[in-house]
Amino acid sequence: MTLPLLRIGTRGSPLALAQANEVRRRLGEAFAELSAPGALETVIIKTSGDTFLDRTLADIGGKGLFTKEIDEALLEGRIDLAVHSMKDLPTWIPEGIVLASVLPREDPRDAFIGQPGSTFDSLPPGSVVGTASLRRMALVLHHRPDLQVVPLRGNVQTRLAKVADGVVDATLLAMAGLNRLGMADAATAAIETDQMLPAVAQGAIGLTCRPDDDRVMAYLTALDHAATNMSVTAERAMLGALDGSCRTPIAALARLDGRGGLALDGLVARPNGTEVVRTSRAGHADDARSLGWDAGMELRQHVGPGFFDESS
Repeated sequence: MTLPLLRIGTRGSPLALAQANEVRRRLGEAFAELSAPGALETVIIKTSGDTFLDRTLADIGGKGLFTKEIDEALLEGRIDLAVHSMKDLPTWIPEGIVLASVLPREDPRDAFIGQPGSTFDSLPPGSVVGTASLRRMALVLHHRPDLQVVPLRGNVQTRLAKVADGVVDATLLAMAGLNRLGMADAATAAIETDQMLPAVAQGAIGLTCRPDDDRVMAYLTALDHAATNMSVTAERAMLGALDGSCRTPIAALARLDGRGGLALDGLVARPNGTEVVRTSRAGHADDARSLGWDAGMELRQHVGPGFFDESS
């Protein structure tokens, strides 16, 4: 029996598997030996975040619950690389693991899912919006304090079904996920980023491996998309300066202008949406990390202790 050249670790949701298949396709196209039958094996790993679906991530320990078991498999050598939605990757990656590459970013916008013909702005007062994201909850309430927001978790298909069945009037999902699943038509409308700034690194796929595994590193670094990596670096640096997690409503989006420049927009919000603090930076793309860190430190100075408390 021939062992696979690469074992790819991933969660088992339809979206996670679609992302893993994209990685398999890119690896096979870039390296002839990886296009051979049996060269690549997908290893599905159930994470704590997939197990506890009755509470928000903030209540059960944060988005690291989507990566903990996958990280353990990587460190123990049961897989060679892992595929992650970058927005699920914790601010600080465990020792012994490195982010080797970032794939080209999909549409970073949020998608509004409601009844046909409806929009976020046209929802009647008192309508119920379901979301597990504190960022989305805070921004929904900031723009529409007349709406109700309730926790809603599960994979994309589950949340779409909740809207179709009338359990909630609307929900918000990432356009990137719908596109990767071939379900873009499920979006009632895309919400522009000036109204709903996306989560840090939303729409990007990250590949992690062990830093001392030169063979795997060579494969993965060949797939890196420099422009997306720079944008994500700026956004994650802002997150790092804020020491942010999914327990805090934080949003950011960096864009490159194609001439070496980078522009970053970021914000923090009170969970109840009553206050949003914004900042922006512009500079050279090579300074992505310092631009993001500086933006995060400014936001941190503006929000003082207790800003993220629900009651404040």
